[in-house]
Amino acid sequence: MAITISKSIARHRRRRRVAAAAQGEQRLSPDASAAAGVDVPHTPGRGDPAATAAGSRPDGRAAKVAEGASREPAARMPEGTGQVSRPSVIEVRGLRKSYDGVEAVAGIDLEVRAGEVFAFLGPNGAGKTTTVEILEGYRRRTAGEVLVLGADPARAGRDWRARIGVVLQESQPEDELSAEECLSLYAGYYPRPRPVAETLELVGLADRRTARCGRLSGGQRRRLDVALALIGDPKLIFLDEPTTGFDPAARKSAWDVIAGLRDLGKTIFLTTHYMEEAEYLADRIAVLAAGRIVAEGTAATLGGRDTEAAVISFTLPPGMFAADLPPLVAAAVSDDPGNKVLARTPSPLPLLGALVGWAQARGIDLPDLEVHRPTLEDVYLQLTRGS
Repeated sequence: MAITISKSIARHRRRRRVAAAAQGEQRLSPDASAAAGVDVPHTPGRGDPAATAAGSRPDGRAAKVAEGASREPAARMPEGTGQVSRPSVIEVRGLRKSYDGVEAVAGIDLEVRAGEVFAFLGPNGAGKTTTVEILEGYRRRTAGEVLVLGADPARAGRDWRARIGVVLQESQPEDELSAEECLSLYAGYYPRPRPVAETLELVGLADRRTARCGRLSGGQRRRLDVALALIGDPKLIFLDEPTTGFDPAARKSAWDVIAGLRDLGKTIFLTTHYMEEAEYLADRIAVLAAGRIVAEGTAATLGGRDTEAAVISFTLPPGMFAADLPPLVAAAVSDDPGNKVLARTPSPLPLLGALVGWAQARGIDLPDLEVHRPTLEDVYLQLTRGS
């Protein structure tokens, strides 16, 4: 046991010495180390690693923006209000990315404001991963303008990278280290890290601080991933499918952790295939299909969800038919498969009142009476159908 731990510590010290030597004795984040070609554990395995070359331009000239001199976006005035909104953390205009003549991202506009959880949804192949990698600085765009934390990710340097955190779908921390040791290791790569004990407490791993990373459960490993993204005290955190493979209890627990990040004032860029996750967490949602944003809004308003007709459904007693219903209800009936009645209306209260009065007058019970509005999943499937 002592030999194994000694080897791990020696390996970590050696890696830190290599990182320091390669960067002029400066402390780096794992992302910045990846940009410099330093072998640092837990480095995200992104495609197109050359895109992480911080501080360089496509034409080979040095970037003119000095580290720490990123332009912070000004606060914006929302349309139709007299109040100043929160400043933009991400601004995207006309973003395009092509691969061998095929457009994966076909000219999207996007804005994410400080302190919000922004969910980025779309089917596989829609261009989500490409967009996120461009925002993170891992991939270069073909065209368009991108500002993240006031800087162009393609040209941003170490200071900028220290202000973002990334939680990938899959990661591999050092199995032989304890959760506390692993977090302490990564804290050393940042100029102003969060306290290790506080970060473990935040993600619910304080009671597992001495457990080896290789022996943590799947949910605990995911919490450690979030802790590693938080240890540098970033302003912006990218969460890529953070609860894939979780059971319902573990997923709900992870949601509580993510909601806690919002309470800390962090900005969250979330990708997920779980509609209930987006509805529970997101302040705003954008849906991407075939490389284009097809809808944007809150969970309640996305795709006109708030104005969609409600569906009132119930089963009539044997021997009764839709024609027997009061005129207001009968006029709204859109389907009558057997005794099951579906009535659509933009304003369900008057119809419900007429239906309840009619049923009470006849001593009829409607035990399966329900009122439905389109779910977020219904809207999402409609928006992405055919893509």
